[in-house]
Amino acid sequence: MSLLNNQEQQLLADTIQKVESQTDAELVTVLARQADNYHYIPLLWASLIALLLPGALNYYPEWLSPHELILTQWGLFIALTLLFKIPAVQCRLIPRRVRFWRASNLARRQFLEQNLHHTDGETGMLIFVSEAERYVEILVDRGISAKIPDVFWQTIVTRFTEQVRRGDIAKGFVECVESCGEELQRQIPATKEKNELPNHLVII
Repeated sequence: MSLLNNQEQQLLADTIQKVESQTDAELVTVLARQADNYHYIPLLWASLIALLLPGALNYYPEWLSPHELILTQWGLFIALTLLFKIPAVQCRLIPRRVRFWRASNLARRQFLEQNLHHTDGETGMLIFVSEAERYVEILVDRGISAKIPDVFWQTIVTRFTEQVRRGDIAKGFVECVESCGEELQRQIPATKEKNELPNHLVII
């Protein structure tokens, strides 16, 4: 199921179209459900706990025989692996730095895959959200960064991130596009008709 319904996606597309009619910038919005599956991290935690916890009981031989110890370790490993596959649990096991690094890396890949580095005048802008990581990033090409410092977008990103955490992704996208559009209209006003890139939300 999509994180945004059809009506919300259409509203966002209309907002992008309106903003692009007032600026030479080309906006693309991307929404990722999750930046990575992180399979190896839950397995690593399950392995460590299954190895160390029953292993500590090995100091008390009367509690577990060697055969029982091995069975306990395997049983605990399987149970924890299944438990750690639950998204809400898995998210808590992954360090914040790792989650944000993966999301940031995906944002940069999307900037290239959506051809934002090939726009006329180098005025491509990506508004990227990774829902599971609660991560928001705005990336712009040189034509925009030459006129608007990257630090300007931080306030917009911070506000949008809070909306993502509350689950207001649709509203956050629209308000983010509108806020970006206000500054783009001032600094990079429309001088020609163009529509090089899709206005619809890209969901991955």
